[in-house]
Amino acid sequence: MVDTSKFYINGEWVDPVERRSIDVINPATEQPYVTIAVGSAADVDKAVAAAKRAFPAFSQTTRAQRLKWLRALLDAYNDRYDEIAEAVSREMGAPLSFSKNAQAWAGRAHLEAAITALESFVFFEDRGNTRVVKEAIGVAGLITPWNWPLNQIVTKVAPALAAGCTMVLKPSEIAPISGLVFAEAVHAIGLPKGVFNLVNGDGPSVGQVIAGHPDVDVVSFTGSTRAGIIVAKTAADTVKRVSQELGGKSPNIILPDADLQNAVSKGVNAVMGNSGQSCDAPTRMLVPADRHEEALRIAKETAEKQTVGDPWAADTTMGPVVSEIQFNKIQALIQKGIDEGATLVTGGVGRPANLNRGYYVRPTVFGGVKQTMAIAREEIFGPVLSILPYDTIEEAVSIANDTVYGLAAYVQTKDIELARSVASQLRAGTVSLNYPSWNTFAPFGGFKQSGNGREYAEFGISEFLETKGIVGYEVA
Repeated sequence: MVDTSKFYINGEWVDPVERRSIDVINPATEQPYVTIAVGSAADVDKAVAAAKRAFPAFSQTTRAQRLKWLRALLDAYNDRYDEIAEAVSREMGAPLSFSKNAQAWAGRAHLEAAITALESFVFFEDRGNTRVVKEAIGVAGLITPWNWPLNQIVTKVAPALAAGCTMVLKPSEIAPISGLVFAEAVHAIGLPKGVFNLVNGDGPSVGQVIAGHPDVDVVSFTGSTRAGIIVAKTAADTVKRVSQELGGKSPNIILPDADLQNAVSKGVNAVMGNSGQSCDAPTRMLVPADRHEEALRIAKETAEKQTVGDPWAADTTMGPVVSEIQFNKIQALIQKGIDEGATLVTGGVGRPANLNRGYYVRPTVFGGVKQTMAIAREEIFGPVLSILPYDTIEEAVSIANDTVYGLAAYVQTKDIELARSVASQLRAGTVSLNYPSWNTFAPFGGFKQSGNGREYAEFGISEFLETKGIVGYEVA
């Protein structure tokens, strides 16, 4: 078990400046399962100072050196793979099989993608007498969420290392243990002191301090739109770059020619995965009005096949949501959907009938949803699907775009040319056609209030680089 009483600063595990701690709650039991130290501005100062000292030398390392460290980190990560997956299950409630096959796997996949991207990344080009170079931007502040902890830690740490940046990581205080295991894996590869630092803590005491710190050059934040706005405002005083991956309310347009059984069932399962706690989940399903009732039947059958329960049970497909706060928010929005007149197809308020403890939510489907309803507009972040009927493709596109968010969108049809046409009209950072396989080399990020900047592979590396023009550079 990792030492949860310390932070990782300047290549060492150190005590916090002030002794403060919080309990990490196991959402399956509603009981604390470990206590962690939480930091303060003084801890952030120490970590940033270490990163700043390490930056001049680390930014001058070669591609080959950084590739060596990243490959070593991949090996160290794989050595701790099962431990990472088990930590995710305990801290945020994901079924153990899902933690191994999706949560921990995502971290591995992004490390592999970063390595591949770095191998061929173009760091300079010549334009006449000018050499245009991409250089490490400086000290990076990395603030990550609880819902996909390893996915988001690795999509920030790996490209920052690839770019030659040094960094301070603040994992979510709700799900911090997998981050500490990851930090031990980083320690094992022998990075120079100060390149990677970790300070646990909450948003106001650590996250905002990182965002506003004058010696932090770039902040990469993943979390809610509300928190992202606070980070951006805090960072503005020091005019640092801020990249953000925020909330979503992603539409899933099922076009009239689609295989309805396949399209609806896969769409439902995509929402229910990770207990609905994915920012890009296709939570608004748009179906042709004349097939609305058929879609509700398929959605009901699919949702009711979910097995909700103990994350460590072999047959569990959906665990609890992460916290009491999240549970209560979801319950309130389900009730609001009922109160506003949506058709409750399955699920509803309260826990599943066989569970009386833990933050378990009933897989819920609403039909006949109107775009003005709260369940169609607000990010619920739970296993709740809203099905909206439409009459024309033009209306479907209009409904899809009628949101402050723009992280992801989905299109289902047998006509690939039509799919491409609809995709070109959708205001979203990622548009997926006919449920493709996940691609760690595609750019990931949002339009509108879903954020700015892009992650994954070379797109992620670019976020940690600054452009310099050396005019009069004589090319041999």
